[in-house]
Amino acid sequence: MWTRQHKQRKTGRLIVPAISALFLAYFGFHAYHGEYGIYSKYRYEAQGVELQSKLDAVRAQRMEMERRVQLLHDGTLEKDMLDEQARRALNFTQADEIVIMRSSLPKN
Repeated sequence: MWTRQHKQRKTGRLIVPAISALFLAYFGFHAYHGEYGIYSKYRYEAQGVELQSKLDAVRAQRMEMERRVQLLHDGTLEKDMLDEQARRALNFTQADEIVIMRSSLPKN
């Protein structure tokens, strides 16, 4: 009578924990680095702060433009402002004038 004796292998006990560890490592990596992960959240928040500062700058510029346009409306028309805009648009000056062109108005 033949009997077969099997030696117990210790690798069988490591298969399930190894697969579980790989599974958790995969999802842990993507929870941090994935498209909707923790790291992406910090990048989106930083981008939001940057875009908010740009929005504030554009709003301030728009308010300044609206103020300047308001000076050109009827009833509040300032002759100097109209003269300045016409000379800038036409690139025209008088012979006895000195013109200093600035790229933008100084900030208060």
